[in-house]
Amino acid sequence: MNKAELTQAIEAKTGLNKDDIDKVIKAFTEVVADELAKDGKVQLIGFGTFETSKRAAHEGRNPLTGEKIQVPASRSPKFKPGRSLKDRVDAKD
Repeated sequence: MNKAELTQAIEAKTGLNKDDIDKVIKAFTEVVADELAKDGKVQLIGFGTFETSKRAAHEGRNPLTGEKIQVPASRSPKFKPGRSLKDRVDAKD
């Protein structure tokens, strides 16, 4: 499902217009990204938690040359699904 399909699905469920839905989706993604950039987290009970994970600096290898390289420390966004979402996805038909 892409953003246009998501917008249509939300429109069908809520009756809101596409412009308002697009604004909400954009605002949601910006708020989550801003919070993660501040090393915070966004928790939606039953749905899941958006947070960051930290990776320590480590030594790696260039796959083409085999040369050792230093990989810097980094942070990466991650999503941990909540119990309700897990149960719904795993529901047996």
